[in-house]
Amino acid sequence: MNRALIIVDMQVDFVTGSLGTKEAERIVPAVVKKIETEKENGAQIIFTKDTHETNYLQTQEGRKLPVKHCIRQTEGWQIIPELKAYTSDAKIIEKPTFGSVELAKELVNADQITLIGLCTDICVISNALLLKAYYPEKMIQVDVSCCAGVTPQSHENAVSAMKMCQIDIIGEQNKKGEV
Repeated sequence: MNRALIIVDMQVDFVTGSLGTKEAERIVPAVVKKIETEKENGAQIIFTKDTHETNYLQTQEGRKLPVKHCIRQTEGWQIIPELKAYTSDAKIIEKPTFGSVELAKELVNADQITLIGLCTDICVISNALLLKAYYPEKMIQVDVSCCAGVTPQSHENAVSAMKMCQIDIIGEQNKKGEV
């Protein structure tokens, strides 16, 4: 079975930067462990990077979320230091919006696709649903022990929505929606 692990937007701005949260910081050790396990099992490793330009505040997203983040070549745009070593032999896909068609095209040979990262309720769900639409017969799963949302409640809402759309939810999470 050809496996792929997608690490969604584990960037400085989403963990400790302008849009960082304690929940995002909390999942970092689990994300490291998941990457190591999947690499040992021969999975294809792909990182996505939310990527905006300096005109971000003039974009539709910038007008709806007026917080500069993940501006190309800034510190906040970088993959977090704890994961940097894993990027050397991984594919990195820059995406200007929540979901990535380029990511879907990269996974044509994968039978099992696992998504982890940030934010459960925005980019993780967007990519999971996009992949399910592209590949309705592939196993698409999200490991919630390696995900965090904007809030615990919005994380839970996203997990529920993905379950309804036949995305397999794996991993442990507590009753408050924190991982």
